[in-house]
Amino acid sequence: MVMRYSSGMATSRHPAGAASPTLIFETLQAFQRTEALRAAIELDLFRFVGTGPGDVASLAKSCSASERGVRILCDYLTVIGLLNKQDGRYRHSPTSAVFLDPSSPACLASMTRFLWSPTLQEPYAHLAEIVRRGQPPGEGTVAPDHPIWVDFALAMAPMMAPMAAPLAAMALEGRSGPMRVLDIAVGHGLFGIAVAKQEPQANIVAVDGASVLEVAKSNAQKAGVADRYQTLPGSAFAVEYGGPYDIALLTNFLHHFDFPTCVQLLKKVRTAMKTGGRVAALEFVPNEDRISPPTPAAFSLTMLASTPAGDAYTFSELEGMYHDAGFTQVLQRPVPMSPHTVVLGSA
Repeated sequence: MVMRYSSGMATSRHPAGAASPTLIFETLQAFQRTEALRAAIELDLFRFVGTGPGDVASLAKSCSASERGVRILCDYLTVIGLLNKQDGRYRHSPTSAVFLDPSSPACLASMTRFLWSPTLQEPYAHLAEIVRRGQPPGEGTVAPDHPIWVDFALAMAPMMAPMAAPLAAMALEGRSGPMRVLDIAVGHGLFGIAVAKQEPQANIVAVDGASVLEVAKSNAQKAGVADRYQTLPGSAFAVEYGGPYDIALLTNFLHHFDFPTCVQLLKKVRTAMKTGGRVAALEFVPNEDRISPPTPAAFSLTMLASTPAGDAYTFSELEGMYHDAGFTQVLQRPVPMSPHTVVLGSA
């Protein structure tokens, strides 16, 4: 086997089926991908690539950066598939055009505020100890009124927005007219807002911490549904929901807790619902083998690092939670163009 090492990246020539350390080197240096993307967003590079002309000198001037630095960064981003290069000029790849250019309505650059926060990154420096203990020190990110959830509400809306309309349609399927909708752990509020936009007679009751609800209320105002958007500040486990409700939404929430705690919460939701009401949870749902599909399966590591007992639950586990809480007709539906799954149940 002949191995060449260059610029911190490894390439190999080896017989088919032979072992290669390439994956190990790429994984050990995966932080370079993160920091290259972070630097490009900080320099507003993707905006200037989009406006052209895309040569190194023009990009360097627009970014107020050195030509050497911009050339090397752009070449690296081309290597990993985030830019294209032809005749010395850089252009968007399909991915960067849609998800990284600030002129695109689907731009995800704002997610850096949440996903790159020290709160989320720091536990991975001690991952071996977390694996030994089976949980991080303290409550992790599930502590009541943890400030990171304001960052989540502000930063993650662009990623969640494409999922909001499909989830709302699933929750509303076969239902119309006046209804009350309980939206638990709303964050940015986009899911309940999507229900209100699709059903003009739906009234939303949003539950979350007071500071997070300010973000959701602002989004409801922008969406034109503020007159049908009520907030209920407090912990989802402690606040009185009122009711009865026709629909309950639990988006990106159950995975933070262990099985018994999820059942406890679902029972509380069940008692607040009308007979025949529908609950809709948005979750990362791996297959029963727990190693596929890659994104839902890998999400369990995030829960190990950030919660005392959370997990990425399989559908059979979620179905068991629903049944234990008194819900029936449990089914799962994939969200188009997303790693998420909606799990529905009937009260």
